[in-house]
Amino acid sequence: MKKKEAPKLITEEKLVLQLYVSGMSPKSMEAIENIKRLCDEHLKDAFELEIIDIYKNPETAAEQHIVFSPSLIKKLPLPKKTLIGTLSDTEKVIKALGITFKK
Repeated sequence: MKKKEAPKLITEEKLVLQLYVSGMSPKSMEAIENIKRLCDEHLKDAFELEIIDIYKNPETAAEQHIVFSPSLIKKLPLPKKTLIGTLSDTEKVIKALGITFKK
């Protein structure tokens, strides 16, 4: 029996993402797990993900106007988008990141 493959997703350009977390809190860990799974399953090599701990890098968080944690910023391709929360709703995250299904 063949293993069912996840639907292939396409993006016009490589996604450049930054995930801002608060240390090793449960919500931060959940957000890291969720975005890594989404990227690994659907984007393969079409993404760059940087995880930034706001406790260790408060100046970076301030520069990006991070108020809530976890926060995911899609830096490229434009327009820039910010998603807040654990990123558990995969469909919403995919839509917000501008990823479309291959036909």
